[in-house]
Amino acid sequence: MIKVMTVFGTRPEAIKMAPLVLELKQREGIEPIVVVTAQHREMLDQVLQLFKITPDYDLDVMKKNQTLFDVTTRVLHGLDEVMKEAKPDIVLVHGDTTTTFAASLAAFYNQIAIGHVEAGLRTYNKYSPYPEEMNRQLTGVMADLHFAPTETSADNLLRENKKEADIFVTGNTAIDALKTTVQDDYDNALLNQITAENKRLVLLTAHRRENLGEPMRNMFRAVRRLIEKYDDIEVVYPVHMNPIV
Repeated sequence: MIKVMTVFGTRPEAIKMAPLVLELKQREGIEPIVVVTAQHREMLDQVLQLFKITPDYDLDVMKKNQTLFDVTTRVLHGLDEVMKEAKPDIVLVHGDTTTTFAASLAAFYNQIAIGHVEAGLRTYNKYSPYPEEMNRQLTGVMADLHFAPTETSADNLLRENKKEADIFVTGNTAIDALKTTVQDDYDNALLNQITAENKRLVLLTAHRRENLGEPMRNMFRAVRRLIEKYDDIEVVYPVHMNPIV
């Protein structure tokens, strides 16, 4: 029996790892172990409920006004205990979050193989996006298997001298998540309030750390000018739960 541990802590990670977790549960010869760090508590729980996933371990690290230092140290300490108890054969992490980096480091310290899902995305500017670019680069250094979403991502890994035999182009698991959740008869009271008939519908998201403050104000000024200039535009802006936003 191969013990496969999946570790994630944010809403985007959960959405993209959920199809993998569900598939692992169906495979014979595999014992799936689901660990959540709850780096984003409430938003993570929404996804767990949607996909009916019950974690085997919940580190519950989220604290008010937490910093990158706080998350990294709490995840490292929590996962060290979990990994020593569960003894996984491989740890699967996703993308570029602080949970991803800390989980990879914990697995490395415990000499456990690491599989990196959504590997190979790069800007090669360590401060953009921050801290994600360094999180994914350092995770890539520690990873034994690299699951790249695109050929471009795979090429990035090859240029970094990763072994071709360790790189797998798998596509983006967000598509798998979409296929399992989209329903033709989906109904939502909030969405029903959007009057987009004969209008161009624009979906706007803005919550990145580097966009906070004046950059975000400039963004909204630009959106307002567009709305005032074109009367056939309807903008939908789901506000992030981060109070700073």
